[in-house]
Amino acid sequence: MTTTSKLVTMQHAVRDHVPSGSMVLLGAQLEPMIPFAAGHELIRQSRRDLTLVGPISDILFDQMIGAGCVARTMAAWIGNVSAGVGYCFRRAVEQNIPRPLATVDYSNLTLALGLHAGAMGVPFMPTYSTMGSDLPIKNGNLREFNSPVNEEKLIAVRALRPDVAIIHVQRADQFGNAHLWGSLGVAVDGARAARKVIVVAEEIVAPEVIASDPNRTLIPGFLVAAVVHEPWGAHPSPVQGHYARDHAFFSQYHEQSRELKDFEQWLQRWVLGVKDRAEYMNLLGACRVESLGVKQHAMSAPADFGY
Repeated sequence: MTTTSKLVTMQHAVRDHVPSGSMVLLGAQLEPMIPFAAGHELIRQSRRDLTLVGPISDILFDQMIGAGCVARTMAAWIGNVSAGVGYCFRRAVEQNIPRPLATVDYSNLTLALGLHAGAMGVPFMPTYSTMGSDLPIKNGNLREFNSPVNEEKLIAVRALRPDVAIIHVQRADQFGNAHLWGSLGVAVDGARAARKVIVVAEEIVAPEVIASDPNRTLIPGFLVAAVVHEPWGAHPSPVQGHYARDHAFFSQYHEQSRELKDFEQWLQRWVLGVKDRAEYMNLLGACRVESLGVKQHAMSAPADFGY
């Protein structure tokens, strides 16, 4: 096990591990634990020509598209879960604003299978899913083939191997060993499929805390290139055990991104006009932060790993 700390600031993690042109997995846990702080730092560092990979890709994708960071998306859905439309995504697809955007359409299952194949180190995973739809026509990573076992027709989902997976977790040690619970989505396969992993943690704890519950260590440190301590780094999405979803923020973003000039003002206020997450949280305000805190804790029963 490594004894070298991987703990760095968000600025350093993005600077050192996410160059322009990267394929980046974000929002792997579906609606919870979306790494907004990391996405905002990518915007501030003016990353360009990114390929964003994610399943139900909530407003972080929309923000990064609107900021001009994204050349291509590989996703099952992009928008605002609270309101439906992602206006920046729509402007990019329909009007090439702020730049043209290529879209590669998946279903949630086929995206998960692509990452699973990448995690396993195999070229593809077979499925019946999407047969009869137009997805294999639009997406060259979904190809119909005859099974060598019984000649049935199947879809081969080509392996996905992102350059970087950015995964938000509840806690990690300084070496990258991370505990994650709640909605897992495709985070575990995504971390194993990616060439690099950045873990963003609500808490940094001693290695002994991680070692006390090995079955919850879903991302082992040897996969991790950098660890960032970023409390509230997933806001406005929820993190189980830490804070709830900020429904009002999603609704406000919906209204404030409807027109291009309004989105540009939103981006300046919430992303470009703050230097880091601490300033973002100050802007959010103590009262709002307090209102999102856990109201009723639901602790799991302890597990005995002794013999």
